[in-house]
Amino acid sequence: MISLAKTLVLLGVVLILVGGAIYLASRFNLPLGRLPGDIRIERDGFTFYFPLTSAILVSVVVTVVLNVIVRMLKK
Repeated sequence: MISLAKTLVLLGVVLILVGGAIYLASRFNLPLGRLPGDIRIERDGFTFYFPLTSAILVSVVVTVVLNVIVRMLKK
């Protein structure tokens, strides 16, 4: 039961960090969601939006940050 509690606390901290990063990105007018390669189709009464390039960029950044953190913790 303690491991479940630790996992939930860690998940909460991660969600707070991700929320803070998204907030800061919007404050600095980063074009996440409006990059070339993000798919947006608008028709009458219908909008389809798929942020492909933004998702890839965020994935790469998160992967690099997590790799740096894991390497620092292993020392």
